[in-house]
Amino acid sequence: METVISEVNPSAPVKKSAWKRIRTRMWRDRYLYLLLLPGLLYFIVYRYLPMLGISLAFKEYSPFRGFAESPWVGFANFARIFESPEVIQVIWNTLTISFLQIAFAFPAPIILAIMLNEVANPLLKRGLQSIVYMPHFLSWVVVVGIVTIFFRNEGLINDVLREWFGLQQTIPFLTEPDYFRAFLVLEVIWKEAGWGTIIFLAALAGVNPALYEAAVMDGAGRFRQIWHITLPAIRSTIIIMLIIRLGDVLEVGFEQVFLQLNAFNMHIGNTLDTFVYYKGIQQSDYSFSTAVGVFKGLVGLVLVITANKLSKRFGEQGVY
Repeated sequence: METVISEVNPSAPVKKSAWKRIRTRMWRDRYLYLLLLPGLLYFIVYRYLPMLGISLAFKEYSPFRGFAESPWVGFANFARIFESPEVIQVIWNTLTISFLQIAFAFPAPIILAIMLNEVANPLLKRGLQSIVYMPHFLSWVVVVGIVTIFFRNEGLINDVLREWFGLQQTIPFLTEPDYFRAFLVLEVIWKEAGWGTIIFLAALAGVNPALYEAAVMDGAGRFRQIWHITLPAIRSTIIIMLIIRLGDVLEVGFEQVFLQLNAFNMHIGNTLDTFVYYKGIQQSDYSFSTAVGVFKGLVGLVLVITANKLSKRFGEQGVY
């Protein structure tokens, strides 16, 4: 009888045994799972549950009809993205600012990490690291407030230009559109470059010192050592960080941009993040703003997948 039962359903004892092993393992590691629970709840509540709202992008949402009763409109909201000249301008503004940050702000932590790695005195090196890390812990409200105090018409910079250099007219740094994008990039470099060095310094810590000793024996100077040893050693880390950064190519930071927008720079400073805020919160166009947010996420996903495949094709290690 036992033989017949095992032939009819041979997997039943195996499944029972597998579930028993899982329960035993979970009970054994119950305290580790309790430690995991807060982080897991964070992602469920703040990352996965809000994804239910993506359906608004395919509806004509009405607060009077509610979430479930609002009519479906298919891809009409996505078609508006490419039909609206305002959205095209916003996408262009976002791409311009993002690529400026990639071109200038992304290499800054790499250069800073190499410079810190060349400091021989351990005490001086730790002190410099602490100094360059500090701006990261300031909020964008504080950073923009500092910039405003220094660069406003009656600020320190204009005072110095008038008193020391004899400048007759005040330079409108905060209202002149030509300075807006430069300020965004420089603020990101000042605030985040030091914090970004952590990953690259960790990668540099794994470089074999014997390689530098051999290079010195061959007569290589400091710049040749950096070019032929240091940079190749962190090349895979640089590529991985670049792939991750490309995923946020349409996200340039809502707080930083929003706090510095005004009537003078709105035409070049309004990005997708601020556009979604103005459309969704101020104008209550929830469906269209949701479609713009979904479009931004899809573009980032495509860029990450493409960059990851290209990196593997050229023999580098991708993100996954």
